[in-house]
Amino acid sequence: MSVPATRPAQEPVRDAATLVGGFVALLWVLEIVDTVLGGSLDQYGVRPRSDEGLLGILFAPLLHGGFGHLVSNTLPLLVLGFLVALSGIGQALAATGIVWLVGGAGTWLVAPSSTVHIGASVLVFGFITYLVLRGWFARRFGQIALGVLVLLVYGGALWGVLPGDPGISWQGHLFGAVGGVVAAVVLAPRRAAPAAPAY
Repeated sequence: MSVPATRPAQEPVRDAATLVGGFVALLWVLEIVDTVLGGSLDQYGVRPRSDEGLLGILFAPLLHGGFGHLVSNTLPLLVLGFLVALSGIGQALAATGIVWLVGGAGTWLVAPSSTVHIGASVLVFGFITYLVLRGWFARRFGQIALGVLVLLVYGGALWGVLPGDPGISWQGHLFGAVGGVVAAVVLAPRRAAPAAPAY
């Protein structure tokens, strides 16, 4: 007699840790390379309303303006990215892709000309709003409780979507957060319509 194989309980945790840890490690490798090259990679960030700046939508979250910038994003990325990835690698990649594209495109559209926007904080802000809202759209108590916890711990960071210190891309923060909302809506499980009564 054979029975369906089930995944050990620790595998989702291991997969989530591997995915997020690998991504953050990539960010550190890229920043080391950028430092060796004298910061020349930073030019590939989002350049609002320029044709070449469109490529920055793809590259900007991978680049940082020095190790201090990267350090400030590392812990939130590890924590929030891990929580997102616990629900499944496919779901996490889809949510990240939505945040990545919405955040970059929004920044490209509204940020001031002659500026360059880089940094993974677009993902951090997107992960915050995604985690806070996904449970409400999915109607899952466990995710709602996690969202409340994330809001208590990281909710203060959401003030970063407002204009503030020069040199801080509040546009990236804002549209990253918008991307998280979009991801929570788009990726919420669809509920089957009630069956029509038979006569």
